[in-house]
Amino acid sequence: MNLESKKKSIEKVKIIDSFARKVFMFSGIFVILILVLIMLFLLKEAIPFFKDHGILEFFFGTQWDPTSAVEEKYGIIPLFISTLFITIGSLIISIPVGLGAAIFFAEYSKGKTSEFIRYIMEVLSSIPSVVIGFIGITLIGPFLAEITGSNNGFNAVNGSILVALMTLPTIISISTDALKDVPKDIKDASLSLGSTKWEAIIKVAIPQAKRGILASFMLGVGRAVGETMTVVMATGNAPALPKSFLDSVRTMTANIAIEMGEVPIGSKHYHSLFAIGLILFLITLVINLISQKITKRIS
Repeated sequence: MNLESKKKSIEKVKIIDSFARKVFMFSGIFVILILVLIMLFLLKEAIPFFKDHGILEFFFGTQWDPTSAVEEKYGIIPLFISTLFITIGSLIISIPVGLGAAIFFAEYSKGKTSEFIRYIMEVLSSIPSVVIGFIGITLIGPFLAEITGSNNGFNAVNGSILVALMTLPTIISISTDALKDVPKDIKDASLSLGSTKWEAIIKVAIPQAKRGILASFMLGVGRAVGETMTVVMATGNAPALPKSFLDSVRTMTANIAIEMGEVPIGSKHYHSLFAIGLILFLITLVINLISQKITKRIS
């Protein structure tokens, strides 16, 4: 290859590199623009409600009854507490089960058995949420009603179990990959010093993989907060302040899904649902910021 050909080749590489850089930059700017536009849209639709109703009553009100003939109530506390119940309840189930399954897949399950089980988990993650909701209605709900002596099993426990099923594939998949990425030499060194297999996992593998494991937990939180159809079908949807996990609940996402189709566009009730959407947007934003800070601190 002569000098002229080399120059042409270098110029071609530079052109391709410049084009690729511009495409990637445009993609990043486009994603940020979409995020900003969503935020602005939610603000535009939520501000009329806050002007008319007031922020304090919305954030600290304990009743949600926008169709009352006496006095409309727009307190978000019952919806927020319900969302908190479902999120915490699902994580109580999914985190230990998911981490245990990830340890099994990464450290004990080998060959075709491991591949088959991982395939089953991928299938579970692709099941539509409405199908999971049917399971809650027909199987888990009646079972909970029988063991608790209640009229039905449509409560926070039912919703927590179902949402846990939906968050498990994410937690297991990411945690398994994080554990498999731990260098084998580190684990072998621990075993050579007299540690048992279990001690090497607990004291070496998990601390080394804690960044990925924690990231899977935070993604599970985001999935639990944002889940809609399953909790609409299986939690009873009572917009009252829940006192225990055996009470019916209505999460913020479920409230938007249930009421948005019935409200007149431009009404106070209509704008209140966008106010809830804005709060959900900010909650997920805070969750992601906290996740980034924690993972950076422990990396």
